[in-house]
Amino acid sequence: MQFEVWAPLTGHVAMRLDDATYDMARDPDRDGWWFVEAPAADGSRYGFLLDGGSSAGGVVRPDPRGRRLPTGPDGLSAVVDFAALVPEPAAPGPRTPLQDAVLYELHVGTFTPEGTFDAAAARLAHLAGLGVTHVELMPVCPFPGRHGWGYDGVAPWAVHEPYGGPAGLARFVEAAHAAGLGVVLDVVHNHLGPSGNHLPAFGAYFTDTHHTPWGAAVNLDAPGSDEVRAYFLGSALAWLRDYRIDGLRLDAVHALVDGRALSFLEELAAAVDELAAETGRPLFLIAESDQCDPRTTTPRAEGGLGLHAQWNDDFHHALHCALTGESQAYYADFAEAPLTALAKTMTRAFFHDGTWSSFRGRTHGRPLDRRRTRAHRFLGYTQTHDQIGNRAIGDRLAASLSPGLLACAATVALTGPFVPMLFMGEEWGAGTPWQYFTDHPDPELAEAVRTGRRREFAAHGWKAEEIPDPQDPATRDRSCLDWAEPERPGHARLLAWYRTLVALRRTHPDLRDPDLAAVRVAHDEERRWLTFRRGDVRVVVNLSPDPATIALGRNGVRVLASWEPVHHPGPDGRIHVPGESAVVLAP
Repeated sequence: MQFEVWAPLTGHVAMRLDDATYDMARDPDRDGWWFVEAPAADGSRYGFLLDGGSSAGGVVRPDPRGRRLPTGPDGLSAVVDFAALVPEPAAPGPRTPLQDAVLYELHVGTFTPEGTFDAAAARLAHLAGLGVTHVELMPVCPFPGRHGWGYDGVAPWAVHEPYGGPAGLARFVEAAHAAGLGVVLDVVHNHLGPSGNHLPAFGAYFTDTHHTPWGAAVNLDAPGSDEVRAYFLGSALAWLRDYRIDGLRLDAVHALVDGRALSFLEELAAAVDELAAETGRPLFLIAESDQCDPRTTTPRAEGGLGLHAQWNDDFHHALHCALTGESQAYYADFAEAPLTALAKTMTRAFFHDGTWSSFRGRTHGRPLDRRRTRAHRFLGYTQTHDQIGNRAIGDRLAASLSPGLLACAATVALTGPFVPMLFMGEEWGAGTPWQYFTDHPDPELAEAVRTGRRREFAAHGWKAEEIPDPQDPATRDRSCLDWAEPERPGHARLLAWYRTLVALRRTHPDLRDPDLAAVRVAHDEERRWLTFRRGDVRVVVNLSPDPATIALGRNGVRVLASWEPVHHPGPDGRIHVPGESAVVLAP
């Protein structure tokens, strides 16, 4: 088979394949590329030696495009035969469009105590029974050590071996498709981890022209950037093509510094649309962006980047403040009048749409045209890995809110205008935290992460001993879901409510209507209730501990579902809602 590598910075490249060494030749048609033909099969181990490294003492580096790293980021790559890995015919992927989707964010390493693809696949029946349509996997690229969040990955074409490697991921996707579930994968293009990154030895993958919170930026617009863009674009398409994954979540796209006329994101979106048309599969890209810029998801024909959806943190922040009363850091602007902020995000998507942001110390965002922007361009959620794990002790909403308020939160997210996304375990009010954990083998890096996190939260009044040690294996173990909880009475009741809400979204088209301009919201900031209308469906949420009487108008609606028992509205259109409860009504 032919092996090739882009290494423009070197004068000589050799390949070590099993016990043999092969000198590579320059590709006359592609500047900076080297190639060699050599006999290999599935599982063959290989790596590259740069600049005269054919001697016994040379450093053998893994293939930047390697699909498997059996011994981790610093070991040799291994050949993967995808024809043998993915069965033919494979189970067809779901045909659920994004507009009708309900996503479920899942971390493979803590979804089960085993922390593997196979163990996660064994729990897919729970997700199918819940009614979600797509599983969104947090990053699965290799990183040093066994346990981590995955955002320190260093090999964007490969799969973390402790999770099960490429074969494990292929089995998981096949099992999900067989269960009627799509798979979305979180990918990180804005940086690589601080340990185990071999890319700089091969070429100009990073540039000092720009800087990010993680150091030098990925090179998307400096000299050599054509190949770097092709590297990340090829990686993205490989997940969709080779593993039959149904969509990608793009981490922190605001950190992709790119000054070229044709941006990397636009180029990626066009390539994914082309692959979707070629395969007949509904593929999509979901961005994480803090820019509050509607151009992120505006179609390319209308001057936008053409990504298909984006996370909506403004919706989360407003809902979080309404539920908890928290007002620190970026919550400050939302906490002044949280129900007003929530009403704005539910009808206009962004809270910051050219308004003052005290957290940033400047105006932020850009208004969107809600008559043209579809609601399914945004994901709405009450919790995510970031919004839990980046708290000092990784506490979920269930740690501080009553079951009634958890039910209210679920009601807003699952009957609101945006594509809902759940974070694993929230559907039963998981009592386990989800904390920040790492497993860096480098002792200096491990200590830097440990002390840095404690220093960060000390500035907010936390004592060092109160902050979980990211390197302590117990921190990861505490973060694993307890699968005995869903059967316990309090948890089982909340789980039943989530199932009810997901089913209502599926059976009532008004709850999937993408017309953002049609959403109507009313609220009372002081009495802490909010009601909204989605077509003929009415939703009432009472966040106060006190009962509330709310006038819905003489529209003849009846109760479809309620967290606490509620009578149908009387002839006067008034409904009496118990404290900390939610009601869904329809004609």
